[in-house]
Amino acid sequence: MTGKIDALPPLRDFIRRHRLSARKSLGQNFLLDLNLAARIARGAGPLEGVTVIEIGPGPGGLTRALLALDAGQVVAVERDPRSVAALTEIVAHFAGRLIVVEADAMRFDAKPYLGRGPVRVVGNLPFNIATALLVAWLSAEPWPPFYDALVLTFQREVAERIVAAPGSKQYGRLSVLAQWRTEPRILFDIAPSAFANGARCCARASNRCGGIPRPCSPPRVSIRPRARKRFQSRVSSRWRAPSRTTCKVGMAHRGQGRAVHATCKLAHDASCPRGSITVWAKSLARLAVNFFI
Repeated sequence: MTGKIDALPPLRDFIRRHRLSARKSLGQNFLLDLNLAARIARGAGPLEGVTVIEIGPGPGGLTRALLALDAGQVVAVERDPRSVAALTEIVAHFAGRLIVVEADAMRFDAKPYLGRGPVRVVGNLPFNIATALLVAWLSAEPWPPFYDALVLTFQREVAERIVAAPGSKQYGRLSVLAQWRTEPRILFDIAPSAFANGARCCARASNRCGGIPRPCSPPRVSIRPRARKRFQSRVSSRWRAPSRTTCKVGMAHRGQGRAVHATCKLAHDASCPRGSITVWAKSLARLAVNFFI
């Protein structure tokens, strides 16, 4: 496979010939360092027989690295028609192992491209939709989803929020959502000089199976900073004691200090039908999930 990669024109010459330039409106940051691209690709683990959904390939630096590691198939999802036209030149070198799809990643349906083997999502994400994409992938129903791991680049502050511990300044709804459904970790830092808009990190999130109770319906992801006192007073006055005991609602703890498993337990108990929970309390549970997640 290395021979086929070596047969391709150098990446910088390829970009110059196709007159490609990163557009801020699309959140683009072209990855020009092929050694760095290879390191990101290796973060996805062994790729033989794996279908890789690559988001935002741009000129194809990371695409080359994935193919060089013998990925079974790479489905490159790119919105920019300039990059799509350039990537079609690479397709002919890989005998059906590279598929280029012109589509918005936020609306892309991966199902038609999935085989029987494992699927991983890898990408140097457009910075303006990175968080929205992650939330969409983590909120997928049914669970587990079509992929078994995500290997993605984020701005440093976003990566810190994903892996933040309860009680830390960065801990919030993104931390709970990511750690509820996956086991995320930061693989390595990427120097600020590699991207136009500052430091980034490469992070991997592997699906979590079991261990943490799941709400009966997906939690709505939003934050209401003033909801805690309102939530406390309404639960104290309206929710009957057996319900509060069953759900173990700790009124002394702020949502930011509540551990992931405790938050999910609350969401699970409050959203699932129980004999002691009234219809009014079920609607109140949505407020709890809105604030804590």
